[in-house]
Amino acid sequence: MARPNAELTFAELSPILSIFALQFNFMVISNFLLVFMFSMPGGSEWILIIAVALLFFGGRKIPELMRGIGRGIREFNDAKNNVKGELEEGMKEKDKNP
Repeated sequence: MARPNAELTFAELSPILSIFALQFNFMVISNFLLVFMFSMPGGSEWILIIAVALLFFGGRKIPELMRGIGRGIREFNDAKNNVKGELEEGMKEKDKNP
């Protein structure tokens, strides 16, 4: 409890300072995430990303990795189209049989 006309002690200021520190940390982290999420890498960043990928996977593994990603995307699109077709077919059947 604060005394009249007296300075606050560290123990009395500690909870207040910790709240301000948490708010500041939250603002810094949220701003960093917003910038990171909504900005795309520029030319030099892409070069760095490609160089790191080459170091991690090597020149022989990258084409295999891309083929695997392509197959995965193709299978996903096929499954999506099958589900879409089944839903449309079910809706047409429902319209025919009231």
